[in-house]
Amino acid sequence: AVAARDALAADARAERSERACARALALPELAGAGTVMLFASFRSEIDTAPLIRGCLARGIAVALPRIAGPRLLEAAAVADPERDLVPGTWDIPEPRAESSTVDPGLIDLVFVPGTAFSASGGRCGYGGGFYDAFLPRLRPDTPLVGLAFEAQMVDDVPCEPHDLTLDVVVTEARVIRCRAA
Repeated sequence: AVAARDALAADARAERSERACARALALPELAGAGTVMLFASFRSEIDTAPLIRGCLARGIAVALPRIAGPRLLEAAAVADPERDLVPGTWDIPEPRAESSTVDPGLIDLVFVPGTAFSASGGRCGYGGGFYDAFLPRLRPDTPLVGLAFEAQMVDDVPCEPHDLTLDVVVTEARVIRCRAA
């Protein structure tokens, strides 16, 4: 799935990212959200900039992940991505050290990155375990949404018992409801 994602030409990646972000902005789960956690795009990941801008324009508070230690992710507030993000661990853009930390209990929706996703809500991460450790700190009813290119969809993602299932996966082509509400 990563090879397929990497193979997308830059203009195709940008156009598909715009379409996926437009679908994400239309999610009913987003309509009532006060605070949303997103991720800053890295390498050939889907470009989340349109979604970040769209949330901020609607007055939704945006938090992005910041690595605070081994397997330790924290959410930090971002008001202006141009100003508030700096290269962090592995050069992944993350909020500056002085950005205020957001209590996971206040987050109403999380967009989760990954390398591969399944229609049943399975997610393959990057192997660092950061999201596996962070997501259980959210309120139990917080929707988890995968955001990916259609090229990252696979039939099956091997899941460990500790892996949390996503509620929704959004691609440039569709919105997949992974489990009944």
